[in-house]
Amino acid sequence: MKKEIGTEEKIKDAAKAVFLQKGFSGCTTREIAKASGMNVALVNYYFRSKNQLFQLIFQSVMEEFIQSLIQVFQEDMPLKEKMRILIQKRYEFVEKNPEFPNFIHNELGRNAEFNRQNKNIFDKIATSGIFEEARDAQQKGEMRSIDMFHVTILIMSNCDFPFISRHFHLSMHEISEKEMNLKLKEHRLLVTEMLMNYLFPKPSE
Repeated sequence: MKKEIGTEEKIKDAAKAVFLQKGFSGCTTREIAKASGMNVALVNYYFRSKNQLFQLIFQSVMEEFIQSLIQVFQEDMPLKEKMRILIQKRYEFVEKNPEFPNFIHNELGRNAEFNRQNKNIFDKIATSGIFEEARDAQQKGEMRSIDMFHVTILIMSNCDFPFISRHFHLSMHEISEKEMNLKLKEHRLLVTEMLMNYLFPKPSE
């Protein structure tokens, strides 16, 4: 029994790495099997098809991230502190999964059916109460009056783009991978403070 669980997890880990790097259309079941050290028949035995395996990997990655956010939203703390943690978690998540931004945007744009199949994942944020809490804070003057559509884009673009453009900056600034990683950790602090100062300006502003 332990061997079967180990085999399944090994296939899932390999599939996650391959999917994040190449996306659904860019890889084959054979590549996943090779990366896991298994054969195609064994991959199909556990997961039936590449599509089923992809759905499983996508949902597990998204569930991990979404659940970490919902836990923050449900905490008894000021909205400003929740937003600070949200920004940091988004950045840390992409730092841990640097291929994720391209992966998610490419796959969500791949076909409408994929979006419908995974809509429940994103609905969890919409029903968490965070949007209503933000509107209340805006009405009280605690948060800048701004549509949450724009807040979402501000956070995603500032947290995701440093990793999407990673190779460009490695070349442009002629720095090593180690230096780049240090710069990205520094950038997380800059991004957090910039967004927080914009979303929660001082009363005189």
